[in-house]
Amino acid sequence: MTRLEAPPAPAASSILPGARDPLGTRARDRRAAAWILGLGVATAVSVLVCAGIGPVLVPPLRAAAIIAAHLGLPVDPQATLAEDAIIWGVRAPRVVLGAAVGACLALCGAALQAMVRNLLADPYVLGISGGASTGAAAAVLLGAGAGLGAAAQPALAFAGALAAALLVLVLARSHGAVTSLRLLLAGVAVGYVLTAITNLLVFTADTAEGSRSVMFWMLGSLALGHWDLFLGLAVLAAVAGLLILTAAGPVLDALAAGDETAWSLGVRPDRARVALLVVVSLCTGAAVAAAGAIGFVGLVVPHLARRLVGGPHRRVVPAAAFLGALFLLWADALARVVLAPRELPIGVITALVGAPFLVVLVRRLRGVAS
Repeated sequence: MTRLEAPPAPAASSILPGARDPLGTRARDRRAAAWILGLGVATAVSVLVCAGIGPVLVPPLRAAAIIAAHLGLPVDPQATLAEDAIIWGVRAPRVVLGAAVGACLALCGAALQAMVRNLLADPYVLGISGGASTGAAAAVLLGAGAGLGAAAQPALAFAGALAAALLVLVLARSHGAVTSLRLLLAGVAVGYVLTAITNLLVFTADTAEGSRSVMFWMLGSLALGHWDLFLGLAVLAAVAGLLILTAAGPVLDALAAGDETAWSLGVRPDRARVALLVVVSLCTGAAVAAAGAIGFVGLVVPHLARRLVGGPHRRVVPAAAFLGALFLLWADALARVVLAPRELPIGVITALVGAPFLVVLVRRLRGVAS
């Protein structure tokens, strides 16, 4: 056999009867499925446990019984009126919102890291969260004067997120090529400009109360979680993002391998990125409109998901969704109790956890070219 010839494929008889999966693909799939199932169960349990955590502690089983009774199940929670009001009226919508927002941000981070081929990409770093924040802040501060309805905040948040994402793509493009370094620099620049615009809106607000509410909301908080439009949109965005991005897993795999590989697999990179950016912008806009700008979730969680289930995005996307929900649920529980009765903005907790992770990640990637 010459050097230019490919080695012959092994004959069927050369493979042992027990070695039907010599590469271990099925074993990895089973292991990944077990992790995803376990993370899903852990998320459901954490919703019930975190609903009981706060200045007034409620046992998880009683919290579960209260929620089940309000859902119409034949359960007697044996709870006081105060416990019922706390769990169903305050904490249940809050934990559901936390799970939905955490899933949205983690999904977006996993997709963006594949789309731009950079492990440091997430909605916050690329300015998409900043665009959503600017749109939502404009709706909060200018909505009353312009006669805008309740749907203005999520609508403008989505529009701002999509506009920021497309602007970053346009600025990063040079001679038809988009590199991860250009995307990151463009995202940082766009993010700073949008933050300045948001601060200008706050500074020129007519009322001090409106300015204070937006500033607290910009730091990220689940305290405003109620059974309302914003919660419904966040849950819908999380479910839709999970289904769409999981189905688009092979496309994300192709984009992560590079544009040339994507072309060879029948994927048109530019069209795929624009379509996926619309999905990412919808999820980010819904999350920011409901809970404010929360950083580091989309950066940290996808790396943990890849360590657990491997690289294919049909595994990474659902694993990241459940991990993001878990991360934000417990970060919010910590924010409620660490300075009780006062409450920390959840963005402070995620930054304290995410910043050291970012430092470790940068040190590991020192020798890797972007």
